[in-house]
Parts: sequence; C-alpha cells; structure tokens
Amino acid sequence: MAETKDVFGQEPHPVEDDLYKEPTRKRRKSDRDQRFRAFPSMEQSALKEYEKLESRTRRVLSNTYQKLIQSVFLDDSIPNGVKYLINRLLALIEKPTVDPIYIGLFGSTGAGKSSLINAIIQQAMFLPVSGESICTSCIVQVSSGCCVQYEAKIHLLSDQEWREELKNLTKLLHRTEELGREEADAWNRDEAVEEATWKLQMIYGNGAESKNYEELLRAKPKRKIPTSRVITLKAEEAEELSIKLDPYIRTQRRDWDGEAAEMHIWPLIKHVEVTLPKSDLIPEGVVLVDIPGTGDFNSKRDEMWKKTIDKCSVIWVISDIERVSGGRAYEDLLNESIKACQRGFCREVALVVTKTDKLHLPEYLRERKAGNQAIQSQREAVLERNEMIKLQRTRILKEKLKRKLPADFKVLEASDLVYTVSAQEYWQQALLTEEETEIPKLREYIRKRLLDKKRRTVTKYVTEAFGLLLLTDSFNSTQNLPNEHLHMSVLRRFAEEKVELLEKAIAQCFACMEQPLQEGVRTARTSYCCILRSCLVRSKGNQGFHQTLKAVCLKNGIYASRTLARIDLNEALTQPIYDQIDPVFGSIFRTGKPTGSALMPHIDAFKHSLQEKMTEIGIRSGWKYDSCKKNFLIQEISAILGGLEDHILRRKRRIYESLTASVQSDLKLCYEEAAQITGKKAC
Repeated sequence: MAETKDVFGQEPHPVEDDLYKEPTRKRRKSDRDQRFRAFPSMEQSALKEYEKLESRTRRVLSNTYQKLIQSVFLDDSIPNGVKYLINRLLALIEKPTVDPIYIGLFGSTGAGKSSLINAIIQQAMFLPVSGESICTSCIVQVSSGCCVQYEAKIHLLSDQEWREELKNLTKLLHRTEELGREEADAWNRDEAVEEATWKLQMIYGNGAESKNYEELLRAKPKRKIPTSRVITLKAEEAEELSIKLDPYIRTQRRDWDGEAAEMHIWPLIKHVEVTLPKSDLIPEGVVLVDIPGTGDFNSKRDEMWKKTIDKCSVIWVISDIERVSGGRAYEDLLNESIKACQRGFCREVALVVTKTDKLHLPEYLRERKAGNQAIQSQREAVLERNEMIKLQRTRILKEKLKRKLPADFKVLEASDLVYTVSAQEYWQQALLTEEETEIPKLREYIRKRLLDKKRRTVTKYVTEAFGLLLLTDSFNSTQNLPNEHLHMSVLRRFAEEKVELLEKAIAQCFACMEQPLQEGVRTARTSYCCILRSCLVRSKGNQGFHQTLKAVCLKNGIYASRTLARIDLNEALTQPIYDQIDPVFGSIFRTGKPTGSALMPHIDAFKHSLQEKMTEIGIRSGWKYDSCKKNFLIQEISAILGGLEDHILRRKRRIYESLTASVQSDLKLCYEEAAQITGKKAC
C-alpha cells in the first residue's frame, strides 16, 4: 500500500515544470463536425452537444488558467494552494476526453477477419483475403482519422529484435550428421523447421537456411531495409493503397515465384497501422484490430500480440459457420478472450459467426430437426439456421462467461452476444438483404460504444472542471489558499491512519485466495506430465515434432506458430491453479454489489470516511456558507481515488499474470538446457 500513501503525500503534478506551460489549442469546429459523419442525425446531435459542452468547458478553463498565471507571474513566493490550482487547471485543459476504443477481431486462420473488416469499412478487397490459405501475416490496425489521404505505416522489427530472432531461427535449424534418414525426413517435415527456413529464404535468399548465425549477420538482405524501421505508404484512393499494402501483409506462398520485392521483408514486419480518411461508416476514435489467432515465434511480435489483446476493450471472437461447433481453435480463442476480461481492460466479448451464407440445402433439410414450417428456399434455410446458431451459442457462451467472470460483469447483461454475418452476401445480396447480413448491426454496435463512452467521459470531465472553477472563482484573493493546504495536511494524517485499516482489508481479500491457490498447485503438480504431452501432440499427432519441441524450449516454454495451435507450457501448467482461483479473483475485483471478499467496497468506505472528515473540517473552519471549498476538496478525493482505481486495474493484470511468469522463471534454466540438446534421440 505504499502507492496509496504516496497519493496523499505528494502534489499531483510537478509544479515548477508545468506552471507556465501553454495549454494546447482546441480542434477547429469544421474538423470536429467531420467526426460525426458516421452517425445518424439523432446521434450526431447528441455528439455535437457533448463536443460543444467540452469545448466551452476547455475555453473557460483556459481563460481562468491565463488569468491566474498573469496574477502570479511577478510573485516570487507563490502559495502552494495556487500552484496546485494552476497545475490542476493545466492538467484538465490538456486531458484527452476519450481514448480510442480498440475492437479486436480475434480468430484463427481463414475465419474471415479481414473480409469482415472490409465489409464494415465498405471496401471490398482492401485487406487481402483468400478462401484457400492464410492471408494476414501480422497484426493490422484500421481506423479513420482527419487525414485527407489513405495512409499505412508498416512497422518493422528493430535491428536488435531481428538479431534475436535470427539467432533463434539458426538454432532451430541446427542439425547434426548423426540423424538417420527417417529421422532427418521427419525433422524436415516439422512445421517449425519449414517456418524458419521460409523466413530466412525470404530475407536472404535460397540457401540461407544452411548458413550459421555469424554468416547471416554478414549477409546482405535481398531488399534494402529502411533505417527508420517504418515504411509509410500513401494513396488518394483505397484501391491504390490496397495494391501497395498487399505484399507487406499477405502471407506469401512458398511455391509462388512471381514475388514482388516488398515481399522479401515480410518476416521483419511487426505490425501495420492503416488510417482511412474521414469515414461515413467508421467514426474517428475507433480502431479495428485484425489479430492473428496464435501470436508469433518472434518474442517481440508475440509480446505485442498479447499487449494488443489486453488493449482491446471489446473482443469479437471470429469463427466461421463450419467450425463454430466443437472446434478446438474456437474454444482456445474464446478462453483467451475471457482471460483478457479477467486480467485486463476488456469489458465485452462477443462471438461473430462468419460465412453464414454457406449451406448445403439437401444436407441441412435431412438433418433438420426443429420447426414444423416447411423450408421453401436456401434463404429460409440460412435464416433459420442463423437463428438456431444464435440461440445455441448465446446460451453456451453465457454459461461459460458466468463460470469465469464476476456476476456484475457488464457483458453478462448484453442482449446480443452472438452475431451471424456474411461478408460475401453483404456485397452480392443474392440470398440475404443488407440488414440480414448483420454488417450494419456491427456498425451500430461500434457507434453505440463510442457514443456511450463519449457521454460518460465528457460528463465526468465537466463535473471535475466545474468543481475546480467554482473554487477558483470563490477566492477573492490568493491569500485564502494556503489555509486549504493546511486542511489537506489534516486530511493526509487522517488518511494515513485509515490506510492501515485498508491494508488489512486488502490482505483479507487476498487471503481468500490462499486455499484455492494451494489446491490448484496440488492439481498442477499431479497433472503436469499429461499437460506437457497434450500440448505437444494436440496439433501434430504423436510424431514429427522434433524441432517444435526445440522451438518451445528456445522460447522459454512458448511456441506461437502462425498456422498451428499455440503451445504455452507455462500457461498449461498453471491452468489448474487458475481454475481454482478464478472465481475468487473475480469476486475480489468485482465492481457492483459488495461482497465479503470484494476490494472496491473497502476503497469506497475509505473514500466516504475521508469525505466525512472533510465535512467535519469544513464545519470547524466556518465553511457553512462557502460550500465551494468543501465540494472541491471532496471532489479531489474522488479524483485521487479514481486514479487509484486505474492503478489497481493495471496492477490487477500483473497479479493475474504472475503465476505463469513465475512458472516460466522457475523453468527458464531447464528450457535453456533442453534447447542445447541435439543429435539422435534428442526429442
């Protein structure tokens, strides 16, 4: 709880550095209005009111800031209370009202993520799509902005990051002459070996796979790599940018000889940011993220894969209609999404079933069991099946979410947890209308999330600014302010006394995890051999994973292939522990009705005790007829503790991930030793 004490013992901003800083200028009215193009008229009116209220508030804050600065400019000894006010004003003036909403499209190979994004942004072939193979080779972020052109930034691995991967790739490909013919053939068929070979060939040409690390460091890449490690593409039209962008983000086929020069740097690409001009469909402030299903063998790309998932406040699990029932990949992705809710900032999860126009009518009619009404057409069959899929998957998904998440979690109250979409029918409309493809429904979902977030954020911002302005206006001279600092000192002493009680309450919260934690550890210890075996063979059968096992060891227990299921031994070993502690962990961090083990009610009780103390100080100090001072300081308590809540949310993720990190740390030396083993029967 040292962090809590710091909150009450320090000024919220470094005064000397910020005191005479010029506040940023506001956005021009015409630019603000352009942001509303994606909204219908009623929502536009609401957004304009929010923008107007925010703009007026910032203007008043800026004027107050300038007057306050002018009044103290020549004063050698500025009272601490005045410094506090100046810095709070500046912080509010420059505070962004709405952070971007990241919506992650999380799906396995061929699920239709890129096709779905193309339909949502109304650009049929903007991101590469294919019905036969993997297309998107990296994380791609798509958003609209205030630019006039279509723009893409391709971010590459740094030189150090590529050297790290190069070292691991060459280790992975190392082989000895001790292998027999049968073992060598199995080795070469290994998916990890194929992937490593292909990456090296793309960068350095044929034969690169037989060279060692030092030789490849001296080798010249097939294409010049920009020193900035960022490639920027611009175009007037979407199609033009799409053509330029395609070779960078499309996974290249090994048997394709007509490759462009840009394709040679595919293994170096970290992620891609695409910005559209002002859009009539996607509002500014929303980022659609195409997230590959498994991460990447490169440590930095895999780390970014995890961070991107945790950055998303909304995750759509994408699964095509043929794999949504009983597919292992779908279950793994759904579990990963729920974990994002448990550990991070994600608040909503939905299942988006794609390619729902695909239906073999005779087969469907033969297997159809529900409904008395006769099916007359393919269209009726598609609509009926879509409705059945929604009902079934909503029930299953809600049950799964209830088992894993706290009872007050917002997603459990959602009316729509499952969407059945067809990007192909959105363009053709041979069977379904535009509304029936549910693409417009997803756009509405996006707009409502942004509108709701804007409303809540602006309301909070204006309330905070109003309290600060009332206090500033109530002072006839700056001489009144030092007394307020004295009152804050009283509050700090009071807070320090209460912190001890809060620490005990928090300790009790986490003590609730002790028993399930021990039970989970016992379960993990007895089942780790089975876990190890199942992780290694679940995608490869019982043979042919010679180098996959080595790849797992090289990456400290994790192998993230772009084509196979993700292998994470550390996570698998800790899963029995998580199964035991998840319900308790969720109840500790729940935000709704208080429970015995919930943390936030203790924080709220702490806040109320401080506010009561403030009222008591106000009465003693004669604030009966000057409520501005009292209201401001009470509001400051809420603001400070609001910051504490954000801090708790960030630490929550670190706590949740600590089990897996601990296992990985304990096994690190074992992984390193195992990775060095080569030769016959190394597996």
